[in-house]
This record gives sequence, C-alpha cells and structure tokens, in this order.
Amino acid sequence: MFSLLGGVFLGWSLGANDAANCFGSAVASRMVRYWTAAALCAVFALAGALLEGQAGIETLSSLTSIDLEQAVVITVAAGLAVTIMTVFGLPVSTSQAAVGAILGIGFFNQEVNLAGLGKVVACWFGTPTGAVLVAMVLYKTLASVYNRLRISLFQADMLLRAALVVAGSYAAYALGANNVANVTAVFVGAGTLTVFAAALIGGLSIAFGVVTYSRGVMETVGRKLVRLDPFSALVVVLAEGLTVHFYTVLGVPVSTSQAVIGAVLGIGIIKGAQTIKRKTLYGIFTGWFLTPPVACFIAMCIYFALHLEYVPR
Repeated sequence: MFSLLGGVFLGWSLGANDAANCFGSAVASRMVRYWTAAALCAVFALAGALLEGQAGIETLSSLTSIDLEQAVVITVAAGLAVTIMTVFGLPVSTSQAAVGAILGIGFFNQEVNLAGLGKVVACWFGTPTGAVLVAMVLYKTLASVYNRLRISLFQADMLLRAALVVAGSYAAYALGANNVANVTAVFVGAGTLTVFAAALIGGLSIAFGVVTYSRGVMETVGRKLVRLDPFSALVVVLAEGLTVHFYTVLGVPVSTSQAVIGAVLGIGIIKGAQTIKRKTLYGIFTGWFLTPPVACFIAMCIYFALHLEYVPR
C-alpha cells in the first residue's frame, strides 16, 4: 500500500493545481463561491476518472514494461520534476513529467513503445494548437447567439453564472478523465492495480487535492484569467474542456494548462490583443520542452542509485 503513496501525492498535487483551470475564473470573479466550485470540481473529476479514464491509463501503462519498484521511481521522479520546475517559476505539465519518467525507466529496460510514444508527443503539440482553434470557433459562435438574446443585465449575469458552472464542471470531468492516467497508470503496468482500481484511487486523490489545497491556486490563476471579460473566460474554460476531452477519447493524457493557454491565445487573436507577453510565452515554451527530459533524467538517476552495489576491497 505504501508503494502507492507516490501516485497519490501526484494526484493530490494535480488536483490542487489544475482545479484553477476549471473554476479559477469563476471563483476569482466571485461569480461562483469557492466551496461550490471545489465540490463540483472534485465530484466531476472523480466521475471523469471512473467513466473515461481507462483509455489514457492503458496508453501510459503500455509505453514500457515495469515492475513495482520502477513504478514507485516513476511517480517520485515525476513529482520531483514538477517541484523543481515550479521552484524556477516555469509552467509544468504533469503529463509530460510522467511520460518523461516512464521513458527514463524504459531506457534501463531497453523497451519503449515507439508508436505509443509518438502518439503522445504529437498530442502534446496538438493540445495548445487545437485549443486556439476551438476557442476561436466557440467565441464567434457563442457571441453570435448571445448577442441575439434580448435579456436584461440581471438575466445576463445569471446566465453567465450558470454557464460558468456548467463549463467548469465539464472541464473538471475532462481533467479527471484525461489526467488520472498520470497518477496511477504505472501501477497498472506493474501489475499492482487493475484499470478500475487505478482510476478509482487516482480519481479520489485528484478530488482530495481539489478540496484540501486548491483555493490559493484557484484564486491566483483565476485573477490572471479574469483580465478577460466573463464571456471570454467562459469560452476559455469551455474550449479547454472540449480540447482535453478530445484527447481523452484518443487515450492520450495532455496538459490542461497548455489547453488553457492555447484558448487564451485564441481569444487574443480574435480581439487583436497581446494576451500573453513575449517573455511569458518564452517561459511557457521552456517549461514544456524541459519537463520531459528533466523527469527522465531524475528517474534514471534514482533507479541507478537504487541499484548501486558496494564491493569492499
């Protein structure tokens, strides 16, 4: 049971951080109360993990053959990589950290599923690009419908509140369905857990992270998103949910943060505004490209250190 703690910690930190991508804008703008958002996010993330988490778990668990010891090394290495990148203030993807750590162990095993790896890497690049396109289409479509509504300011406020709750709940569902694989897929590959048990444990750990430690991140990240108007924030959250859910169907864990950034860029293109500064954009790209190799290197170092043997002279 103790061997699962690394995965549970990953799930907890994932829930605590990524809940902001689902409800941050609604909470920071006071359109939805924090505890309402946290409860909805936890419930729908768990539901997503249980109902649609299987495909992603099977994809990650098939990248290389591992035993229980290697599964523990992978979760610890991924957690350390996320922590290191966070200390340096670089945006990080738990999905990329998990895959990088898996590849580090795959190097020692001399066994990597190249077809599965190619599919995962291609989707990493497709996530922000797809979110840009989805956000642009959604903005044009929903704005056309919204502008035709003849409603009062009070009714418009109520409509946006309800829409943010629905969009946030859907994004939380997509988060759980897609990212639960990062938490416990390696234990399925090691033969320790069944797919359902992995989805349940991973989903519960994500939900626990949401309800115990997501408030600060949710409010901080939310304030950054709320620089957009409430309608644009709604489009961003909905575009994120649709993009991440699409990759869930493909069975590839991706980053919700990358989807959010892509969606914000899509809104910026439509409005002709420089939504993200160039320096910030460079930091984002640096984090994306460094996370997998850093996690891979840490996993290799830990595994190598565990198998050092002292030979007395």
